[in-house]
Amino acid sequence: MPYFATRLLHLLRDFPLPAAPLPGAVEVRSSFQDPAVAAILTAFAQKYYRGTAPRVGIFGINPGRFGGGRTGVAFTDPVALTDICGIGHSLPKQRRELSSEFVYQFIAELGGPVPFYEHFFLSSVYPLELTHGGKNYNYYDAPAIIKALWPDMRLSLTQQAEQLNLRRDVAVSLGRRNGEFLRRLNDELGLFDRIEVLDHPRFLMQYRRRFMTENVAHYVEVLGGLLP
Repeated sequence: MPYFATRLLHLLRDFPLPAAPLPGAVEVRSSFQDPAVAAILTAFAQKYYRGTAPRVGIFGINPGRFGGGRTGVAFTDPVALTDICGIGHSLPKQRRELSSEFVYQFIAELGGPVPFYEHFFLSSVYPLELTHGGKNYNYYDAPAIIKALWPDMRLSLTQQAEQLNLRRDVAVSLGRRNGEFLRRLNDELGLFDRIEVLDHPRFLMQYRRRFMTENVAHYVEVLGGLLP
């Protein structure tokens, strides 16, 4: 199996759950422990994360239950997984997930999944799913959760940068609030020379959808400028 794919699968399947329950009845789950999800991620990584060339890390917040939490592939819902990435699965397609829809718009503009994933790695600052009352939850939604997960987020970023041989000259945050914490983490860890911050896909789809063409073009301009 290609180097990058091997390391990625090992990292995500072995990433630890919090040692103690999270405050405020926030629940955490690792979808990578599900054999069906692990099989999907394996197929995706073998197809798209081939070779050893350093990739630019693009970090979202944490997986959502309808996108990466269901497929194991960051920002990739079951529809995109089949229709765009060509990865078969038995998951119900249901509806498109907004973030995934936007992500695969700009991936198409950058040449499609094969050239995109050759140069970029889509991931999350915190790689496990968080929910509260059955709904998606962001790691930064409460100070107590930030404090509880901070050591795990430090571990997550360090492992991804070092074990996956990510490029160190730059990393990208999806989300401005997320970018604040990614920069704080990077100030502590010194992993990347600089952090580029883009508006989160879900925010753009919910509140700026009428500017879809301009939003996609901005992503293409920023990410295209990072290509070697």
